[in-house]
Amino acid sequence: MAESVDDLFCEFVRTRSPALLRTAFLLTGDRHLAEDLVQDALARTHRGRRRLNDPGHFEAYTRTAMYHQHVSWWRRRRIAESLPGELADVVQPGSDHARRTDLKLALHQALAQLTQRQRAVLVARFFEDRSEAEAADLLQCSVGTIKSQTSKALARMREIAPELLSAVMEGA
Repeated sequence: MAESVDDLFCEFVRTRSPALLRTAFLLTGDRHLAEDLVQDALARTHRGRRRLNDPGHFEAYTRTAMYHQHVSWWRRRRIAESLPGELADVVQPGSDHARRTDLKLALHQALAQLTQRQRAVLVARFFEDRSEAEAADLLQCSVGTIKSQTSKALARMREIAPELLSAVMEGA
């Protein structure tokens, strides 16, 4: 028996919400704002769920809605930065938990010091693994803006948290 669109949407929300929250957290730098962003994007997807031809499009539609909503937030108002909340972390056997925690904290603190646009560009390009053209389309700006913001954000990250660069080089 075929599942209804509503059943498929409920299953999508149950299975993909943690991944959407991680992306939103990286975009906003705040757990509560991330939850708001995901909730708004899911509400938009829910309203358009019957128009989507394939339930597999739920995630793409939701992520696009998240990026567009985040862009509209940074254009409308400044949000006071706050320290990020806790994210669940899966411990790997034999890993240096203290070092990984230090690196995560350094990354979150460094991202919090970037502008919202720079943070969104880095999340789209490197966390979401989007091309420059895809990131430009998501963030509704030109490819040149993506390139310049990426360059400025990475330079700022190198300045703020050089320990992150050494950690990346060790892991490579």
